[in-house]
Amino acid sequence: MSTVRTAAAVVLAAVSAFALSACGPSEDGAADTGSTAPSAGATASGTPSKPAAPPKAPSSSAKPPASSASSAAPGSSASATGADYDVFPCSTYDVTFTANLAEPTTSSYLLKITNKSGKACRALGHPVVTFGALDGQATQRGEAPGIEDALRLEPGESAYAGLLGGAHDGTGKTVDSIALTMDTESDLEQKPLTASTPGLYVSPAVNSVTPWVDNAEDALSL
Repeated sequence: MSTVRTAAAVVLAAVSAFALSACGPSEDGAADTGSTAPSAGATASGTPSKPAAPPKAPSSSAKPPASSASSAAPGSSASATGADYDVFPCSTYDVTFTANLAEPTTSSYLLKITNKSGKACRALGHPVVTFGALDGQATQRGEAPGIEDALRLEPGESAYAGLLGGAHDGTGKTVDSIALTMDTESDLEQKPLTASTPGLYVSPAVNSVTPWVDNAEDALSL
C-alpha cells in the first residue's frame, strides 16, 4: 500500500513540473529578453546615429546688390532736364543791346541782345520796346513760344527781333532813340537799355516787334 502511494506521488510531481515548464519563460528569461532590445539611438546596424550638421552661416564675401540710385549713369536725361530748371529768364542785367537800321522805307530795325553773364538764360517772348518820348510800347507781332521752349542763350550767344516803325503815312512821329526791357514773367525791376535810332518814324497803327529768334533773317521776315 505504501509502495503504491509513493509511486503515485512521484508521478504527480513529474506532471506538475512539466506543467510549470509549459507555462512560458521565467521572469529571469523575460528580463534578459528585454535587456537585449536595441536602444532608441542605435541604427539598424547597431551603430549610434549622428546628429544632423547645423546650417552653414552665409559667406562673408557675399556682396549686396547695388542700389538703383548708385547704378544710374551720370548725365542721364533726368539730370539734364533738372538742370534746365535753373535757367532763368534773361533780364537787362544779363545782356547787351544794339539796334541797326535794316530797311529805311518801313523804318525796320534789327534788334540784337547778347548774353554777357557767366550763365545761361532764356530770352522770353517779345522785347518790350518804347519809342523815346512817345507814350506806349511797340505792338507784339507773331506768336512767341512758351517759357519751356523759349530761346536759351549760353554766355556769348545772341538773340534777334525785328522792329517795324511803319511807312510815313502822316499819322506818326519821328524819334531818335528806343529803350528796351526784357520779358521776365515777374515783377523784377530792370534798367532799360537804350539804342540810337535817328529818324525812326513810328506809325501808331503799324509799328510792331517780333518775338526773339536765333537768327537775323527770321527776325526781319516774321
